[in-house]
Amino acid sequence: MALPDFFVAGAPKAGTTAVHAALARHPQLYLSAVKEPKFFLTEGPPPDRGGPGDVQTYREHVWRRDNYEALFDAAPPGTLRGESTPFYLYNRAAQRRIRALVPGARLIVILRDPVERAHSNWTHLWSAGLDPVGDFVAACAEEERRIAAGWADIWHYTALGRYGEQLEHLYTVFPREQVLVFRYRALIERPAFVLDRICGFLGVRGGVLTDVPRENVTAHPQRSLQHLALSRALRVSTAVSTVLPGAAAVTGTLERVLQRGSPPRQAPTWEQRQALIPRFETDIRLLGAITGENFGDWLQPRGDSGGLVGARPAGQRQARNGQARSF
Repeated sequence: MALPDFFVAGAPKAGTTAVHAALARHPQLYLSAVKEPKFFLTEGPPPDRGGPGDVQTYREHVWRRDNYEALFDAAPPGTLRGESTPFYLYNRAAQRRIRALVPGARLIVILRDPVERAHSNWTHLWSAGLDPVGDFVAACAEEERRIAAGWADIWHYTALGRYGEQLEHLYTVFPREQVLVFRYRALIERPAFVLDRICGFLGVRGGVLTDVPRENVTAHPQRSLQHLALSRALRVSTAVSTVLPGAAAVTGTLERVLQRGSPPRQAPTWEQRQALIPRFETDIRLLGAITGENFGDWLQPRGDSGGLVGARPAGQRQARNGQARSF
């Protein structure tokens, strides 16, 4: 069977695209050309409803088994096959489906300051004209209502950042030695070191990868009457494109106009962090207990200020229920 040997499993907006592209350069690894196939997120076809743009995104899911395996048919003999779907960490059912089909799979998890991650997530959808709420904190306040209405996981701004809960479940499905956890800040500050650790975890030659491709900086259009009008038109175009495929070109044009001349995304303010940190405090303590690491900087005015965590060789850090492979 042409199934993956490893997964870059999470989290969204935490460098998974850059890691996928970097690992694809290694001669002993084969990464799927479709970076985010999402195969394990559903059993059968994905839903046919959701929030703005969701149905269009669901159409991109590679949910048929034969199509999914075909993504890895071109892998040279002896290479390890991998794919990157950052929602596998968040989706408990996906974790169980992976275990059922690929019990020996290795999973790579990247953790980013949860407020920063949520802000990047919201800015991405706001800049695309999909989120109608132009205030970050107010958009997060809509989360429970959106989840209840069946909007896709990408809209779960704060829930996606409760990594303690997610890892706690993951470690009931996979043994810890099959999971590698590291911080987004480590990837940014010492990419060669992180990539070598990933290669060691996968059992392939180190010293081959030295950097990660630079990620695109998300544009952050300002709230204005023009943005309001263009966003509304874009959401209508997105909805129409689910039945009239030709409308997709209009959607792309509107998105480019919407982002034209916009400044890059800025970090959330301390006031915004103060409003949202209470949503994560308990989970951050849980994450620390699970990994044996200190994530206290995520409670401060600027998250991820602590830089690289756990620079000792893998396997030397102890945590609850056995060894923790994290840094």
